[in-house]
Amino acid sequence: MKYEDFTVKEYGFAGHLAEPDEGADHAVIVIMGGEKSLLPGIKIAERFAEYGFLGLSVSLFGTDGLPQGVDRIPLDMFEPAITYLREKKKVASISTYGMSMGSVFAALIAQYLRGIDNVIMVSPTHVPFEGTLADKKHMTGKSMATWHGQEIPYVKPDFSMGGMNKYIYVPEAGRKVMRMWKAYFDAYQNKELEKKAELQLDKTGAKILMIAGTGDEAWPSDYSVQYLKNYLDKAGYEKQYKAVIYPNVSHLTGMMPSKEKNKMLYRMIPFIGFMYKSFGKYRQECMEAFEKAEKEIIDFLKEK
Repeated sequence: MKYEDFTVKEYGFAGHLAEPDEGADHAVIVIMGGEKSLLPGIKIAERFAEYGFLGLSVSLFGTDGLPQGVDRIPLDMFEPAITYLREKKKVASISTYGMSMGSVFAALIAQYLRGIDNVIMVSPTHVPFEGTLADKKHMTGKSMATWHGQEIPYVKPDFSMGGMNKYIYVPEAGRKVMRMWKAYFDAYQNKELEKKAELQLDKTGAKILMIAGTGDEAWPSDYSVQYLKNYLDKAGYEKQYKAVIYPNVSHLTGMMPSKEKNKMLYRMIPFIGFMYKSFGKYRQECMEAFEKAEKEIIDFLKEK
C-alpha cells in the first residue's frame, strides 16, 4: 500500500492518502474530524484501500493553515483535494464518507462542489451547526462551515450549561444520553432555522447512503436520517438513496480500521463503553453493526 501526506501550505488542504499498490480508479474522501481525532481518518482511508479504493482522509481543523476548532471551516479546501484526485491520480469516480460531524461535510462537498458520485453519512446530522472554539465548550456565533467566504446556514445548540459529555436522562430519548444530545435536540425545535439550514441532498446529484443507530448517545442521528430520507422523498429524488437504522446501536458505528493492522485499538474496545454507554450496554449489537455497516458501504460503492 502507498501513502502520502498533504499540508495546506503545499497542497491547499491537509490530509493523508492510502492507495492500493496497483492503484485505483475510485477514490473515497474520508472526513472524520480534526487532525488528531480519536479515530484517525487515515485508518478509515486505509480500510477503504484494502477494498481496492483510493482513500484520502481530509482534516477539518487542528493543524497549520486550518481552524483550531470546528469554526468556519472552508469547503473551498476540498477543491484542490478533488483536483488532485482527478488530475494527479486520474480517478474516474469520487465518493465522500463522513462520520459524525464529518457527515455534514460529506454532504456539503457534494452539494456545493458537485461531481461527487456517492455520499455516505454515518451517525449524521441533517443540519450544520454553530461553530465551536478549540475547547469544544464555547460557541463562536458563526457557522461551522463557509463557502467562498460566506457562512453556511446553521442551527444554534446551547452549550452554555457545560458538561456536554455528562449523561442525563432525557424524556425525549427515553434513556440516558449525553447532555449534548439534549442540546442538539433542542436546537432542532427551532423549525425555521432547521428548515433554513437543512442539507439539500437533492442538489448533490449523488447516490446517498445514510447509517445511524437508535442508541446514539451524542445526538439523535436516527432522527436526522429519517429527516433526510423524508426530504429526499418529498423532493422526488431520482438517484438511489438508502437509510439504514440499527436498533440500540451507538454513535460509534460505520467503517472501522483493519483488525489485523490495529490489534491494539481493538483491545481497547471494552473501554469504549465508558464513553459510549450504548456500546457498553449493547456491545454485541454494536460489534455486529460494524460488520453490517461495512458490508452496506462497500456494496453501495461497488454498485453501478
